[in-house]
Amino acid sequence: MYDGIVQDLIDELGRLPGVGPKSAQRIAFHILQTQSFDVSRLAQLLTDVRERVRFCEVCGNVGEQERCAICRDPRRDQGLICVVEEPKDVAAIERTREFKGLYHVLGGAINPINGIGPDSLRIQQLVSRLGDGTVREVIIATNPNVEGEATAVYLSRLLQFPGLSVSRLASGLPVGGDLEYADEVTLGRAFEGRRLVG
Repeated sequence: MYDGIVQDLIDELGRLPGVGPKSAQRIAFHILQTQSFDVSRLAQLLTDVRERVRFCEVCGNVGEQERCAICRDPRRDQGLICVVEEPKDVAAIERTREFKGLYHVLGGAINPINGIGPDSLRIQQLVSRLGDGTVREVIIATNPNVEGEATAVYLSRLLQFPGLSVSRLASGLPVGGDLEYADEVTLGRAFEGRRLVG
């Protein structure tokens, strides 16, 4: 639709999740028309993020060191692990200020249609974390949709260890919704009302 580099910018922005063609066009023209927009800073931040941010070797969350800030925090309850699909879910739960344990990021959810099975996720790493008997409860906080429920059922059957409780977040989260978009009150109530599974 536009000549050369402008269309290339719109196309590249349109590849971002949640950004459709019209939003990509609006963002591109905002960058072009706003003199105060610091393009150099944005470019530098994107480069820095790619170079410095990594996934935590323990839980899979994002951070700038081998272990994320949550895994390094000695005040966190080592006996609780909350299992989520993505790092953005960690941020959503942290905003509630209800959960004081550790996390485990799976890197997605079981979705056979898209070729994502248990072996594609960080499930073996979770099982390894449970090996020393320190963890007393695993809270499954996958999204309340078909893929999240399938993952929760799989995990609840897999994690049958002596002395380990496995719970699932309570209702209050809308079916088909994502944790990322849930408000703090809803997420907080879901934590308070979690139930045992299995």
